[in-house]
Amino acid sequence: MRDGEVVEGLVPSACTLPTAAQPARVAEFDDLFRAALRTIDRRSPTRLVLTFASAPGRVETVQDLTERETECCSFFTFGLAEHADLLLLEVIVSSAHVDVLDAIAERAVRVGGRVA
Repeated sequence: MRDGEVVEGLVPSACTLPTAAQPARVAEFDDLFRAALRTIDRRSPTRLVLTFASAPGRVETVQDLTERETECCSFFTFGLAEHADLLLLEVIVSSAHVDVLDAIAERAVRVGGRVA
């Protein structure tokens, strides 16, 4: 992602994060996908589970990122669980925001190099 690039479908109009800050937020998710993404499981149209490799400080990083994301996009529900050496991040949206979840899943596949 280039500086200032807006990713179609990834940042919904309901997002209250200032437009200038949106590319940096997307880059944070990209960094996480590149560094640690292991699997992508689309359990339903409104539910996605991303599995990440665990590492020192990663739980705190994911918690911080998802908490900040919830502040600007209150339609997200995030759940984070540790299991063995993995972190499972559940992302749930209402049916009105399935397109946003689609965009996240597609980006995770593309950037993280994993197959959904």
